[in-house]
Amino acid sequence: MAEISQRDGTWAFDGTTVRITPGLHRSVPLFRRTYGEIAVPLEAVAGVAFEPDRRRGRLRMRLREGADPLLQATGGRLPDASDPYRLAVDTDRTGTAAYLAEEIRGALLLDRVPKEPVAAYLLPGPAVPVSVRSSDGTVSFDGGRVRIDWSDASERVKRAAGPRVIDVDDLVRVEWVPNSGSGDGCLRFVTRQTVFSALPPDKDPYALDLWGSARRDLLTALVATAVTARLPHPSTRPGTAPPAGGTLPAVPAPPGHHDVLLRRLRELGDLHREGVLTDEEFARTKAAVLRGF
Repeated sequence: MAEISQRDGTWAFDGTTVRITPGLHRSVPLFRRTYGEIAVPLEAVAGVAFEPDRRRGRLRMRLREGADPLLQATGGRLPDASDPYRLAVDTDRTGTAAYLAEEIRGALLLDRVPKEPVAAYLLPGPAVPVSVRSSDGTVSFDGGRVRIDWSDASERVKRAAGPRVIDVDDLVRVEWVPNSGSGDGCLRFVTRQTVFSALPPDKDPYALDLWGSARRDLLTALVATAVTARLPHPSTRPGTAPPAGGTLPAVPAPPGHHDVLLRRLRELGDLHREGVLTDEEFARTKAAVLRGF
């Protein structure tokens, strides 16, 4: 057993699994503490390295493409401090960190673990049910359905539409961009009916506009990951799976997408007539829908 414990967390390797446990110190980001322990099977690892520094070194683990729904859902956008596959190492533990990295690399060679992308997720993602309260509302996932309940601060068009419930079988993909503090984020659930919609997140009833606490809104990645883990693996989509942070393959237009457009326009017209949308909001939202189609 090779193990290193630091303020940020503990990495332990028993020859077959790297067990990553977040630290309990208050400096450990809320996302890491909430995501909890991660058991990484050796066959999911593409490489590991220790990067020494004069002040604090870093252990970094790289997973095979398509092995982890967390990396697939977040697309390389997690802040470094919240990335579970990075560990800050104090200078007096650099020897232990280098030994752990060497043990993992040796096991990869002995087991002849390939570095190529995988065809199925090798990590399960967060347990369900999972629920997160964000600046725009509360999003929950029970393993089969996503539910969004809007907050009092949500746009009127969202609150007027009421809670949104989406079956996982209707989903094409999940799009997640974090709230960086300097720019808003978004958690969008793209369905077969809305795949060509181009509504901005603050008006899209299938999207959470993340504009509040960056620390709290980052937890929406838990839901994004749990849903992604239950969608078809990227390797099953047309073309090759996208790299971290890359774009997803284009989804062909579904039959009857013209009917979808007409239905969306009718819904907007109803909201406008009921006074939920102002003339300016109606015109802007209608233009966004038309551009999306």
